[in-house]
Amino acid sequence: MKKITPAKVDDKKMEKIVALCKRRGFVYSSSEIYGGLAAVYDFGPYGVELANNIKAAWWRAVVQLREDVVGLDAAIFMNPKVWQASGHVDGFSDPLTECKKCHNRLRADHALEEIGIRADEKMDQATIDDLFQTNKNKIKCPACGASDFTSIKKFNLLVQSNLGNFTGDWTKEPVYLRGETCQGIYVNYKNVLDSSRVRIPFGIAQIGKAFRNEITARQFVFRTREFEQMEMQYFTHPSQELVEYEKLRAARWQYYLDLGLKEENLRWHKHENLVFYAKAAYDIEYNYPFGFSELEGVHARGNYDLSVHAKGSGQDLSYVDPLTQEKFIPHIIESSVGVGRTFLAILSEAYTEKEIKGETRLVLNLPYKLAPVKIAVFPLLKNKSDLVTKAQEIYDELKLEYNCEFDDNGNIGKRYSRQDEIGTPYCLTVDFDSLENNDVTIRERGDLRGGSELPRVKISELKKFFTDKF
Repeated sequence: MKKITPAKVDDKKMEKIVALCKRRGFVYSSSEIYGGLAAVYDFGPYGVELANNIKAAWWRAVVQLREDVVGLDAAIFMNPKVWQASGHVDGFSDPLTECKKCHNRLRADHALEEIGIRADEKMDQATIDDLFQTNKNKIKCPACGASDFTSIKKFNLLVQSNLGNFTGDWTKEPVYLRGETCQGIYVNYKNVLDSSRVRIPFGIAQIGKAFRNEITARQFVFRTREFEQMEMQYFTHPSQELVEYEKLRAARWQYYLDLGLKEENLRWHKHENLVFYAKAAYDIEYNYPFGFSELEGVHARGNYDLSVHAKGSGQDLSYVDPLTQEKFIPHIIESSVGVGRTFLAILSEAYTEKEIKGETRLVLNLPYKLAPVKIAVFPLLKNKSDLVTKAQEIYDELKLEYNCEFDDNGNIGKRYSRQDEIGTPYCLTVDFDSLENNDVTIRERGDLRGGSELPRVKISELKKFFTDKF
């Protein structure tokens, strides 16, 4: 039994982030007008831009800047034999317990973690049950406060569908929404190898939706039932698996530093209980408002995945080295991260409050490349047609290069505050001097100076100005 330090929770910050996401159109509860659906969320106008920028940054780092990684977009539905061969039908489960008093269900490993005991997901049912029964008097039901729970049961997380099943009986030939995206990579490994110029070692990356019937989804977009994964599976010679693994670990750590996360908010967590086929497994954890939790998994998986699919499909998935003619089943190292978890980490890192004359001002200090809006263009007054026309001309020119927003609603101070809250790096204002001098004021995010103190830039030099900044 490994003792851990219980997470340091900042509920107020988490509540503020959730409120900001709703107020400024980052994240909404799914089908909210009907009461919502637990642990399912919609990305709003600014949220979808931020999420797309996160995905673009990941894709550029993992695929476009590497010569040894190619992309894939596998279908969500696959032949159910894929999930049988991979072990998901029989073994893709979480430890479930139920409060005997109010029948609320919760994950036993999460309940143990909250009292400082790490119950690794790789532990078998009996081990987790023993840990839980030994410590359940310290655990209280979050619904009613009782400490009387059932024994642990394994609850399968795969979400079933009736795709192509017209019998009305879902127990016959069940089809599943994919529980993870990597299986689509494994079953397409041979297709990619045969149809492209890749050679071992090489990687296949993809971004896509996955679905899990979570027992207790929690912490906003951190753990949801429908989510998007960014995964890369790297195929290598058995003798080079751990060499490539350490390279991948270093690259993924540096990626988050380059993305703007502070190093003190990141740490490695080593898995103590490895599955039988794994060589090594580490998580990169981020210090969320609810404490350090998994952001990304980096794992060395051996040749298990290709081996089980070779056996299940009857296809030869071995690789023949074109130079040595050596034949082997490639070993796989992977990195896997959720878009939602990165999204929440970025928001947590960027969320900044400033006290100004007794008033709290929020500034979302997003990295420029991730900001949903790069430049906001304002006419000083909306009822002055010449100002509006000039501002519209500038907006129409800049939007060809950057995601811009035209805003003429409210006074300038309120517009600045609104853009600060969504993380816009620069605001540009067309005033009466602009009509005479062909220049505009430029206000950087969080700048508290008034309009007369802000720098001015010639309209003809705006493109160069923003090219230098971005």
